[in-house]
Amino acid sequence: MAGSIYSDAQKSVARAFVHARHEAGLKQADLAAAIGKHQSYISDIERGQRRIDVLELYVIAIAMGIAPTDFYQALVQDVPVDFRL
Repeated sequence: MAGSIYSDAQKSVARAFVHARHEAGLKQADLAAAIGKHQSYISDIERGQRRIDVLELYVIAIAMGIAPTDFYQALVQDVPVDFRL
């Protein structure tokens, strides 16, 4: 299914998430602590096991020191324009 949580688009978003976290110099546990979550929360996002909503994206971006709009753009840059849920 194209909109599966395991889709190529979701994998692309997960890779971009990992890259952004590494660029911010944060370990999963550091980022999780900064947003009041457990390390497994970040791990689940990065493995494509958990999607995030817009408010979570906002909080995570701020914790990484990234403008939320820049973070969003980085996450979706490789998602096909014809992607459907």
